Amino acid sequence: MKEKIYLIPGLMTDNRLWSRLIPLLEDDYELVHVPIPHSEDFDEIIDILFNLFKEEKINLLGFSLGGYIASYFAITYPNRVNRLFTVAATPGNSTEAEIERRKEKFVLIEKEGFAGLTYEKAKSLLEEKNQNDDELIKIIQDMFMDLGKETFISQLTSTFYRKDLFEDLTNLDIPIWFFYSINDRLLNKEAIKKLLLDTHNMNVISRVGTSHNIPLEEPELLSIHIRDWMKAKK
Repeated sequence: MKEKIYLIPGLMTDNRLWSRLIPLLEDDYELVHVPIPHSEDFDEIIDILFNLFKEEKINLLGFSLGGYIASYFAITYPNRVNRLFTVAATPGNSTEAEIERRKEKFVLIEKEGFAGLTYEKAKSLLEEKNQNDDELIKIIQDMFMDLGKETFISQLTSTFYRKDLFEDLTNLDIPIWFFYSINDRLLNKEAIKKLLLDTHNMNVISRVGTSHNIPLEEPELLSIHIRDWMKAKK
């Protein structure tokens, strides 16, 4: 029987986030997409997930906001998690500046309506070498539009209430891996510094580049790290 890995997506992403990654791993692992529950409360979100996961202990991977949710789940229910992998995510709290910028997005939506992502905006989210990949740009646009206004507001609001999970994660006795791009503009630089400077047993892996959407932009490299993570012992 194949080992199962649960995959939690990020802000305004769905199962299409994994469309280039799953073919690289499905021969050896059962990969299960888990949508982010519709709630602004992280405690409610992880309680919903607690009842959704049927196994006693799980392998949990999360991307971006899903990485934070996966980390929150692991520190709240440590007996349910075998191993944790976060992609393009940090365990840090949201800064006041980040919260204010996100609130401005709500004001804009109320004023102009929810219009999804333009082609140029979706393109700008990609690493330069991938900006001619029209299929990839369309996936990002389609996910955003299909998930819609209510999901956007709910998911973005939840980020206002992030607390710093770093110390709690260091106390877990499981393999914990972080994988991110060094020049990812969407990551909190102070949280990254903390991961790099502090002494801990967590495995922090970086790649040169700006990519945030690593599962779609760098699926081959991510798949290699996932295989290594699945073999890792604490």
